[in-house]
Amino acid sequence: MGIIIKPIVTEKQTSITNKKENRVGFRVTPKANKSQVKAAIELLYGVNVVKINTMNYDGKRKSRYTKSGVISGKESAFKKAIVTLKEGEKIDFFGNV
Repeated sequence: MGIIIKPIVTEKQTSITNKKENRVGFRVTPKANKSQVKAAIELLYGVNVVKINTMNYDGKRKSRYTKSGVISGKESAFKKAIVTLKEGEKIDFFGNV
């Protein structure tokens, strides 16, 4: 489908998941809407999605100092989706590890 790019497994997202077991974060394509994200999650992981919150992030400006001078650039912008699953369901990303 190409809607879901990757799951978000950061320290901040893990703390959200620890507080509420049925919430998972994903990085999605910027043009995807909530119904497309819901259909993709239900198809890929076989779970029931109750609610989706999406947020767009702008790319941050970065600069670093090197021998040849200052190099400045920008991180890419992305869209994040926080998916709330039906009570009692969860997605295990590290089950096969």
